[in-house]
Amino acid sequence: MHRGVGPAFLLSRKMAASGGEPQILVQYLVLRKDLTQPPFSWPAGAVVAQACHAATAALHLHRDHPHTAAYLRELERMRKVVLEAPDETTLKLLAETLQQKNIDHKLWMEQPENIPTCIALRPYPKEEVSQYLKKFRLFK
Repeated sequence: MHRGVGPAFLLSRKMAASGGEPQILVQYLVLRKDLTQPPFSWPAGAVVAQACHAATAALHLHRDHPHTAAYLRELERMRKVVLEAPDETTLKLLAETLQQKNIDHKLWMEQPENIPTCIALRPYPKEEVSQYLKKFRLFK
């Protein structure tokens, strides 16, 4: 193994051998923007916590997948992209689409209110999931 090249890089390079470029693993999160606005007006910390819960749950649920294992071996190189969904309906529609397309994810439900707040995908190569996420912009 070359100095400075970790096992996740080598695994992703092996998985992308046919394309010539190493695959970069990214964990995507889609967080409800309306929770930061009236009538909800959740504090920033509460909204960030929803994304943290969803990301942690998705990693745990899919911990045995090779992409997740590779992603977790390189803690200093983790990549996350946080996108925004305008409202609950849009978030639920995305969850349905991901389910239909067999994209591994976790829809986080805030309890005890049972409010859907965030979707976290397990780590994926960007090109495998970007088609489902292209309509969402970065969370601001």
